[in-house]
Amino acid sequence: MVRRKIVCLLLVLLIGVPVLAQDENRFGIVEGFWFPDVTCDLNAGWERIIFDWAQHQPTGPDDWHTLNVDDRWLKAANQCNREVVALLKNTPAWATDGTAGPGVPRGLDLPVDDPDNVWANFVRRAASYYASRGVNHFIIWNEPDISPETYGFEFEGEVEDYARLLKVAYLAAKEGNPAAVIHLAGTTYWHDVNTGQRLYMDRLLEQLTSDPEAAASDYFFDVFSLHIYFRTDTVYDIVSEAHDLLALYDLGDKHIWINETNAAPTDDPQWPVQRPVYQLDLEQQSSFLVQAAALGIAAGADRMAVYKLYDQQLPEGGESFGILSPADQSPRPAFDAWKTVIRYFGRVEQVQRAHTEQTDVVRLVHADGHETLILWARTDEAVRVQINATAEKAQQIDAYGNINLLHASADGYVISLPPARCNDVDGCAVGGPPVLLVQPAGVAQIIEVDSQTQMLFE
Repeated sequence: MVRRKIVCLLLVLLIGVPVLAQDENRFGIVEGFWFPDVTCDLNAGWERIIFDWAQHQPTGPDDWHTLNVDDRWLKAANQCNREVVALLKNTPAWATDGTAGPGVPRGLDLPVDDPDNVWANFVRRAASYYASRGVNHFIIWNEPDISPETYGFEFEGEVEDYARLLKVAYLAAKEGNPAAVIHLAGTTYWHDVNTGQRLYMDRLLEQLTSDPEAAASDYFFDVFSLHIYFRTDTVYDIVSEAHDLLALYDLGDKHIWINETNAAPTDDPQWPVQRPVYQLDLEQQSSFLVQAAALGIAAGADRMAVYKLYDQQLPEGGESFGILSPADQSPRPAFDAWKTVIRYFGRVEQVQRAHTEQTDVVRLVHADGHETLILWARTDEAVRVQINATAEKAQQIDAYGNINLLHASADGYVISLPPARCNDVDGCAVGGPPVLLVQPAGVAQIIEVDSQTQMLFE
């Protein structure tokens, strides 16, 4: 019987989306300082640490207590070539007329050189003090889009208040350290989508671009921040939407970082968690991180970090995102998966993505002339793919860095992609275990063996 051949070319070329070919710091970790030797072994390029305003200045503007960001953490990061990115948040009680923590700082509408603009004074001093300690990146607050009645609420003001908070931080930080890089707060994205609101970042960019003083100060930010969790496909979609949003406001030159990403497991034998959605095991957490990294690069994210290294002081059964076990601090499989990402996804000069209903493929072309194909099944059906060979041998690598040497046949390589684990509530939130194929770069042609659907990368 002759099988009918169906050829469908699904090629996405990211023309015009910046790819940082030489950025060795692309992949990071949140709060790696808990275990500096382990983090150094991971070889993360950057680390996010909370620089808590209320702990720096607990009783008044003359305080300056820095033990909440231990100098040893910064030195350990520097010794391991890991850049520290500061997250500034948490208003001290004396500095707000609102609630300590999420309250809008007092004096925010005053000029940045006014001593009663207490937020400006803190940011200027932090930027100056930490410059000599190698800290130049500052994220301004965290998830201001979350409303007061919702778990995770962190900012009491409206979007107009956050715009002013950001503006003051940008101007003050540049005074303290002209090399300071200012990041927007990461937002949840889904809080607005699920409540039918216009995206917080859309409303914020509208505020910023309507400020007559903004253009002269590069609109008061350098980096657009994202938090993306749990569903593999949303990584590509949300990063792409961020690019479109920036372009809408003529801010397409801004960088995009994914400051937090992960898919916390529920089915960890050492740490079971009760959660109504996203029933995920340790393998799925690992798969998500590899897939998220591939799709993040494909969509044009400049950097991304796993939230987080370790969940400290969790109650029994508390939701654990760490790539170290909360039970005994041992590496979860996701630790090795992120290590694989860091090792194999660096120094990218060109990136392409192609996908069908069953298969997702991201192709990375590296500065030294080799290519890495990252492939996974998107549904609960296994997929066989045929890949043309560009040399006599190739490396097949799993999510944990295990290598299998392949010898090319006349048809190249045939690789089986395991199915995704799906259920009636979550669907196929995470794709099946990914497979990496590393070979010299060339014209990559991938065919789904059973359907004869073809994906071509030129």
